Amino acid sequence: MHLRFFRLGGFILLLLSLATSASAQKYDTALGARLGGGNYGITLQQRVASRVTIEGIAGLREREYSGTVLGEYHFGILGPSLNYYFGVGGHLGHNKDTGGFGGFDGLVGVEYKVAFLPVVLSFDFKPTFEINSDDYARFPTAFSIRYVLFKRKTNIFDQIRGR
Repeated sequence: MHLRFFRLGGFILLLLSLATSASAQKYDTALGARLGGGNYGITLQQRVASRVTIEGIAGLREREYSGTVLGEYHFGILGPSLNYYFGVGGHLGHNKDTGGFGGFDGLVGVEYKVAFLPVVLSFDFKPTFEINSDDYARFPTAFSIRYVLFKRKTNIFDQIRGR
């Protein structure tokens, strides 16, 4: 019974993702700050395909630092200015008390490209599975504000199709 429910849910998510616009972003490159409970850092997001970005995060927490790389898939909500996204990746870091650590990351979030300003606001949930760390897993949320360094180039055919 539960397997049938999960298959139906997966099918519905697939249909919803196909129903969104083909391009879910209005920028190619954005750089900014990431702020969460007890951690902060710098985030750089680069679009590599129509709906796909690679994000790098240099993060600091009390007594540790880390670097994270995530692959993210974006979906438009009511056009290309408001998106939700999910992704996966990994991180490496160093804790002053316990030494080096690493792990795997998941990500789900929502972002908004502010109209008439080169600014992107986002909020996400990034659970991590830790390896060689005192923590088995972490479940942080964070707010990011990014400055758009390079806008997405569009041509007349993209504008006609609403991309």
